[in-house]
Amino acid sequence: MARTLIAAGALLLLSLTACSGAPMADSTQPTSSRPPFQTTTPGPVTTPGVPAEVPTMRWDAIVADLSERGVMGTPELVEARAVTWNSSALGCPKPGMSYTQALVDGMQVIVTVDGARYDYRFGRTDSPKLCER
Repeated sequence: MARTLIAAGALLLLSLTACSGAPMADSTQPTSSRPPFQTTTPGPVTTPGVPAEVPTMRWDAIVADLSERGVMGTPELVEARAVTWNSSALGCPKPGMSYTQALVDGMQVIVTVDGARYDYRFGRTDSPKLCER
């Protein structure tokens, strides 16, 4: 019994000291020279929270959409801002619909026409989505 305990103790001591000879890796240093993986196109439309200019293609798409809806009058810009949406619903999900869960760089543009407010959302394309809540 004593021999078994001595042998077990020797094995334990040997296994503990066998690993201690190698230098520890510095966890603050990168272990790879590859650049970090990016999941979205770098760079937002503008700095989030800072008013944005509405690109001509998007403004024209809003005007066309309002016209198709029979809205007469000249749209006035209330707010335009860069947004990173957390799904393809662009922050305006419709009940019963499924949406891809992914970060989507886009834009929110709020306009008024004759006092009525319209909240348009854009993802990566110039196709507007009217958020009707």
